[in-house]
Parts: sequence; structure tokens; C-alpha cells
Amino acid sequence: MNSPWSIRLVRALFFSVFVFIGITIALGFEQPAWIGAVTGAVVMGLLLALDTMLARVSLRDFSHATFGLGIGLFCAWLVTRIGIFQLDYFQTKPGAEALQNLVQIIIYASMAFFGVSVALRSDRDQLAFIIPYVQFRREGAEGEPLLLDTNIIIDGRILKVASTGFLNGPLVVPRFVLDELQRLTESGDAQKVIRGKRGLEVMEKLRFLPGVRLSVFEPESWERREDLSVDARLAHLARQLNARLLTNDEDLAKVAKLRGVSVLSFNELMIALQPQLNPGDEVTLNLLKPGKDKHQAVGYLADGTMIVVNHAAAYIGQTVNVVVGGALPTTAGRLVFAELKGGGSRGTPSDPS
Repeated sequence: MNSPWSIRLVRALFFSVFVFIGITIALGFEQPAWIGAVTGAVVMGLLLALDTMLARVSLRDFSHATFGLGIGLFCAWLVTRIGIFQLDYFQTKPGAEALQNLVQIIIYASMAFFGVSVALRSDRDQLAFIIPYVQFRREGAEGEPLLLDTNIIIDGRILKVASTGFLNGPLVVPRFVLDELQRLTESGDAQKVIRGKRGLEVMEKLRFLPGVRLSVFEPESWERREDLSVDARLAHLARQLNARLLTNDEDLAKVAKLRGVSVLSFNELMIALQPQLNPGDEVTLNLLKPGKDKHQAVGYLADGTMIVVNHAAAYIGQTVNVVVGGALPTTAGRLVFAELKGGGSRGTPSDPS
């Protein structure tokens, strides 16, 4: 795995520091400088090997482990204070003091191990239960992160919505979502390839959108399991990060809400933003095509709402003022009926001949 240049720079600096310290110590003990240099390099090499082993450990893992270590050491301290070392066995046995020290080391090491192990297996909600007034989340002023799913990226509307500034908080894309987009581009299916490429293009544009903070999250081993669906991993990850899930997938939205995840749905947003036309409202409309009946003409609002205008067939291709008469709910949305205002707005009807 390639390391960022900043990590390589830090490693090079500390390697030089360790070599310098080794040379200094060797000269202080009147030893050849090369022995100190080799010793410092070996020590730094061991640290680099340990760093490589811990490459997948995140800051969240480290904080959980530190918390568990503190709990384990505190429990060990309580155990050693209940008077077990006052028993005759520890008082009369030869080398009692050395035995007490050995038992204390074992107790502290054991409790520290179990504390770290249990903490790493616990999620944020369990730790918040132990410390009920401590919330492991971002500051409210910064805004909770927004977790993007595959469909919302491919949809493309996220670009326009993000550019308006209505989405507060950083945008987070899990690595497995990017992997899914990559698989679409390599699927061989023309439609899937187009969808995958469009999703990757949207990601590229989001990176350079002013005022938008976009980051790619590297999930833990649980979230990388291939036997679990992307939806299940997204819902779990949203809970882990205390993030809001931004999606237009109704099924994913239902699953996430059942798991207590806050969901922002583009579909619900579109419905909420649809203009509420009431009888008597006036609308300026461009008539595009004939209606179901011969005397009708059809036009569309900017959000796609279809308006059927009665007695307007002669005005097709023109922009007219209409008065809303009523609306009919359908499976595809609202169907609005209207009448021409004063018999037409602009110009005169086209001459059929």
C-alpha cells in the first residue's frame, strides 16, 4: 500500500533522529559511531514494522483502545486494593515481596488486555452507555457528516444541491461505494458502464466544488465484508459515524430509519418542494403538446408537474397565462387542470390553415 508523502517524510525525519541519537549514545559510552548508527536504524526499523502492522488501525480504534486500557488498569488497581496481599500466603512465603510484584504485574497486564479487547469490540453506543453524558460525535456547529450512497452519486443532482450550500457538514463516501462504482465501469454492460462513469465524474466534480468538504472513509473489517449488502454496510456505518444518510433509494431509507439512522431523501425533498397550486392561482405556462381531448393542451412546470389546459389546443407552441381550476392526485404525481385566462395571453391563436 502506497503511503502519503507526508507519512514518508515523517518516517525519514524520525529515522534520521534515531540514527543521530544512537550515534550520540555510542560516543558517550566511547563506542564506535557506526555501532550507534546501526542500533538507531534497527530500532527505527522495528518501529516501522510495528507501524505497518497497525496500518489499518484508525483513530477511532486507538481512542477505544485507550479508553479500554484505562478501565482495565482501574479495575486492576481496585483488585490489588482489596487486601489479597495481606493473606498469610503472601506474607510467610519466601520471597514474598517479589511474588507480590509478580502477581500485581500479571493482574495489571491481564485486566489491561481484557479492557482493550472489550473496548475494541464495542461500538459507540455501548461506550456512550457507560459514560451517559459523553457523546462521541462532532460538534453541532460543524454539522453531522452526510454519508452518500451509490445511487445518490450516480443521480448527479447532489452537485446542484451541494453548490447551493444547503448541505451542512462534510460529505463522506465509504471506500466500498467507490469500489461498487468501479465495478460498474468494468461490468461490460453498456448501461452499467455509463452509470459507473457518471458516478465517478460526479465524485471528481464534488472534490473541487467550493465550500464542499468531501472525504473517503476507509471502513473497518466488518464494513468490508463482501457477504453483506452495500445497504446493510451503509446503515451500520451511518450508526458508527453518527452520520446522516443521503439517498434516493426508498428501500435503503426504510432500513436505515428502522436502525435509528437519520435519513435525507431526495425523493421526499422533491415532493416537499413541489409548488402547491390551488384553485384560482395564475401560472405562466408554455404549451408543448396536445392533451387527451382535442381541445386540450399540455405544459409542464420546472419541477415536471403536468398542467392540462382546457380549450387551448390552438395555443400550442405559445406561452400563455392560465388559471388553475383543480388537481387530481395520480401515481406519477399531481395532475393539474387549468383554464386560459381571458381566452389567451399572448398573441392570437395560430391559423390552422
